[in-house]
Amino acid sequence: MKHPLVHPVAIAATLFPLFAMPGRAADADSVRSHTAPYPAFGEIKRLDPALDALIAPDARMEALATGFTWSEGPTWHPREDCLLFSDVPENTVYRWREGRGIDVFLHPSGFTGAVYNGRESGSNGLAVDAEGRLVLCQHGDRRVARLNPDGKTFTTVADRWEGKRFNSPNDLVIARGGAIFFTDPPYGLSPDTPREIAHHGVYRIDPDGSVHLITAELERPNGIALSPDERTLYVTNSHRPRPYIFAIALDASGNPVSEPYVLFDTRPFLIEGRNGLDGLAIDIHGNLWTTAPGGVFVITPDGRHLGSLLTGRSTANCTFGGPDGSQLYITADDTLVRLQTRTRGLAFSRQSGGKE
Repeated sequence: MKHPLVHPVAIAATLFPLFAMPGRAADADSVRSHTAPYPAFGEIKRLDPALDALIAPDARMEALATGFTWSEGPTWHPREDCLLFSDVPENTVYRWREGRGIDVFLHPSGFTGAVYNGRESGSNGLAVDAEGRLVLCQHGDRRVARLNPDGKTFTTVADRWEGKRFNSPNDLVIARGGAIFFTDPPYGLSPDTPREIAHHGVYRIDPDGSVHLITAELERPNGIALSPDERTLYVTNSHRPRPYIFAIALDASGNPVSEPYVLFDTRPFLIEGRNGLDGLAIDIHGNLWTTAPGGVFVITPDGRHLGSLLTGRSTANCTFGGPDGSQLYITADDTLVRLQTRTRGLAFSRQSGGKE
């Protein structure tokens, strides 16, 4: 029997106070859905003819909704035919559906306590596991958690490494066998919260609940993804002196067999006042679609930059979804953006049982 994930909460003036942050008044008019035909958005910059095989020459980005504080962590839910994504400062997960627009899916999404005085309390990266359950990186609660069937409460997947609390899990990817790889930078820690782990790690949670450190060598590990054969783990480093996409070779059990090595260097592209590297998605051919200075870069598995989706603003993350997994959804600061591509997302293919 197919169970709904949660009951919808309509966006209305009477409901916005439910997820207002302390010290911040939520604005009922700030979040709004666009209707088809959706407004054109941004620009596609082509650097290599090979991009035409992935994005049609006449393709355009389109704005689906706007008014978010900082949109992040998108994931497509094939069974429910919807996009889920976080608004981190608002401690909220939104849902977008074609023809129905935006509604509030989950609040609170990342902090379930009473007092939090930081800036990023909510969930960040989201993923859907093989059983159709939503898995969240929760900044405020400092854990990787799974949403329970009641659509309101959570089960902790992991919140400690060697008995020490994580900093603030940021992004995650789920392997075919159920292992969860995730990053743990400090962005969700409030100023008065003591750190228990000195490094900012990349970890793997096995299905038995055990937690394994993959690397502690990155200053600000952020976005994370696996190659189609799961023998390469990609991690973006949101560290301005070393804004690199790192690759880590893995064995069949998901253990590292190499030190992180640089796949792509974004230093030449840094833009003052804008975010650099953040989240990323992988298509079925192994190409990386990574948020980077100015938008989303399309990069081959050997590090060749094919082109850029220029959003004109700080851009947090992206994922593939839609009826066949060929639509790229981008969380671009205050705006949710979509692009029709000529490829399909790897994560979507696995979730929906399709061939890679």
